This record gives sequence, structure tokens and C-alpha cells, in this order.
Amino acid sequence: MASREFLKILQSARMGDVSAQQNLASAYLNGAFKTPVQPANALIWLEKSYLSLQNQIVSSFSSSDAEVYSDHVTAPEILEIFKQISIVPLEATLHSPAFNFGWDTFWKVARINVESSVGAQWQLAQMLLDPNKKELQSELETWLSKKDDGSDLVSLQKTAKEFLVGLAQSENPFTPSAKELLIQLQPKDEALSSLWNAWVSNQNEVALVQAAEMGLTIAKLTLGLRLAQFDGTTDSRAGKSNASLKKAAYWLELAAKDGDRDAWFALGEIYRRPQFSGYNAAESDRCFDRAADLGHAQAQFRRGANLWRKREKVEEKIRGLQASYWIWQAQQQGVTEAKELLGKILENTSDPKVNDWYALASYAEKAINHHTEYKLEKEWILLCHRLIIANQFNLSKAELLLCEVGELQHEHCVVVDIRHELPKILPRLIQIDTTQQRRALLAAGKAFAGSDLDQEGNLRQRRYRFDRVSEWLNATFAQDQAVA
Repeated sequence: MASREFLKILQSARMGDVSAQQNLASAYLNGAFKTPVQPANALIWLEKSYLSLQNQIVSSFSSSDAEVYSDHVTAPEILEIFKQISIVPLEATLHSPAFNFGWDTFWKVARINVESSVGAQWQLAQMLLDPNKKELQSELETWLSKKDDGSDLVSLQKTAKEFLVGLAQSENPFTPSAKELLIQLQPKDEALSSLWNAWVSNQNEVALVQAAEMGLTIAKLTLGLRLAQFDGTTDSRAGKSNASLKKAAYWLELAAKDGDRDAWFALGEIYRRPQFSGYNAAESDRCFDRAADLGHAQAQFRRGANLWRKREKVEEKIRGLQASYWIWQAQQQGVTEAKELLGKILENTSDPKVNDWYALASYAEKAINHHTEYKLEKEWILLCHRLIIANQFNLSKAELLLCEVGELQHEHCVVVDIRHELPKILPRLIQIDTTQQRRALLAAGKAFAGSDLDQEGNLRQRRYRFDRVSEWLNATFAQDQAVA
């Protein structure tokens, strides 16, 4: 059964509230309010929100400006919807009424240089190029033939391949996956396939060497690992000759150039071997870092641990932030040592019910959900969001009032830094552990995105407003809470 909060958002969305429509789409994407995850429904509401906003913006322009706007959509509100649309699993909406809108919007987002472009490019590349999605590609080809807009699967695949190459060559969250897909798309003729099968089935080393010489990335990697004895057959540290390590490095470098992260990691190991004539600690670190960039879990942990050990020497605004990012990435991939080390760097506040702001934050959330009913001023709404954030991450009163809400969230943690007002208060790094914490940050970010920097006033004004809002929240909601 749908919750009251969900039904209120649904009612507002049906009445044309753009913000409610986006919140409803978000609920269908991440299962908020115990809502079943339904990407197709999310896309339907995002389409409604997009069209409403577009009409609002265009109607405020002259006819000539509107014509320009239709070709160059840069309004922040539209870009925010593009960002939300780009995380919808488009493939899952193929047979829904909103797929046509999603398909066209994904291509639009993919071709403009915004933060969400890479997500749209990766989804399109996967759908159109992944060898494991032949059935999907066949359905798309049939659908495109009925669409009658001049587009065809072959030309779109060519564009998607350009997206994929761009993703593989730049630094973004999809780089490792893009490189892996490019490797899968390498030409595989019958001779190459039979050589590799001969190695897999019969351990035919001659076939392995031939496959490597013909350019098969996995063969280059396998041959390099065997020459370095990194394949687990023997102790790689015991008596391996310099000549063999040189040959291993040769093949691993070729595999690394193809974007193989395991090859980069193995090269890092070789450059650390005392018996290797090319011993070079700096080059070893570069290889490990490259492997980490490509998503190698142990390399990410190694990089994070090194940054943490050298934190006094590393120049960064927030000490430990870089280290925590890489260690968190390794933890996400199941590196057991990462969890313990991450606990030394990041604070954990995953249970808001035990925090001092819990009651006020609960009232603040109710106030925000009924802000039109209570006719709350913008400054009061912003302070309510601050209370919710403070409860989720157990902030002090000073941090609650002074933190830059728009700059709090990083991918893996919250950075609370109020040294611009109180220089003696050290920054804090707090891990983002729960979906509720991410939702609170997303909602607050949207609320603060459209506000002026000076709208909340100075510290004295914020303290005064905090007292007034706190009194009002307690007077308005505390009695209802007690009755409940």
C-alpha cells in the first residue's frame, strides 16, 4: 500500500507541480516511500516535468528567442532534468510509452557537453554495441524502421562507437567498462578464435604465443603473467630471471596499451622486483595508479593507502579526501582491508535516530512537505533542509548554520568545512552510508541551487532565524507527534 508521503507527491505531480513530478520519478527509480522500482513510470513523469519546464521557459521568451532556445537548451532546470533522465535504465523502458521521449532525450544529452553526457553515452553504447545484447539490437532495428525519422541502426552504432572511444580515452566513471567493451569488440577471426580455444582447452603454449602476436589482448595479458609467474603456478618472487621479466613486461605493456587494468597492475609489480634491471619505483607507482584509474580493486586500495600514509606531504584542501575516495572505491569492490582503513578516515553517522537533531529534523521534513500550506518563506525552507542534513550527518550547530550545502556532497562522503567563518574548526569527512542520506543531500541541493549566495544572511541572522524556526516547528508539530 502506498505511503501518505507518496500519495501527496503523486497528487501534486498530477496537478502539474514540476518538483513533485521529479520527486515522483526519483521514487520510482530508487524505491523511496516503499515504491516499486519502475523505470518506465519514472521516465513518464520526467517527460511531463521536462515538457512543463520547457513550456514555462520558452513562454517567457520572445518568438525569436524561443526559436534559438529550442536548439540550444542550457537552462539550469532543464539540465537538472537531463541529469536525472541520464540515470534511468533506458533499456528497461523499451516497451513503455515514454521510450520514444527517453531515446530522443538520451541522444540530445549525449551530444551536449554536460555532466550527464557520459552516462547517456555509456547507456547508448551498451545498447547498440554490446555483443551480448543482440536481441535488444534487433528489437531496436525494428523500432527504428517504424519511427521514420531517417535514423538507422548502422549509423547510430557508428556514432555510439565514437561515444565509446571517447569514454575510454577520458577519465570518467565509465572508463573501465568502456575499455572492456572495446576489447570485446576487437575483430575476432576464426584463426584467432581457434588459437585461443587451443590454449584454453589444451594449454597449448605455442597457440597462446601466436594469439598474442596476432593482437589478442587477453592472450598478451596471459602470456605476460605466465612469463612473470604471476599466474599462481609458482612463487613469483622466487628466482625469476631478469630476461623472463623483460619478456613479461613487453607483453604486459602491449596489453596495457589496450586498456587492460590487470596488465597495468602486473607491470607495477614487475617494476618493483629487485631482480628486474628496469627497477623503477616511480614507474611502478604510475602503473599502479593507472590500474586504479581503470578500476582495479587492489590498485585502488594501494593508491588510497599510500595517499593516507603520505597525507602530511600531499597538498590538498581537505586532508585525507583523496585517500578516502580510492579506499572507498576498493571497498565497493569487496577489498576486505579497505573497510577497516576507511573507518579511520571517515566518520560514520548512519543512524539519525540517535542524533541530537532527530526531533527537529522530523518536524522540518513535515514542514517542507506542506510548505505551500504553511506558506513558508524561502529562508525557512532552506533552514529546514539544513536541519535534515544536520540530523543525517550529526553536525554541530555551527556546522548546521555555516556549511555550504551545495559543496557538501562528494561521491563517497560529505565534506563539512566551515573554516571560512571559524578557522579553528577542522574539516570533517563523513561517510555517506544510506539511501536516506543521499536523498536528503539531493533534496537540499535542489533547494539551494536556485537561491542567492547572500539570501540566508550572516551568522547573526542565521542564529536568529534558527531560534524562530525551531520554536515554530516545536509549537506546530511536537503536539501532533505526542498524540501519535
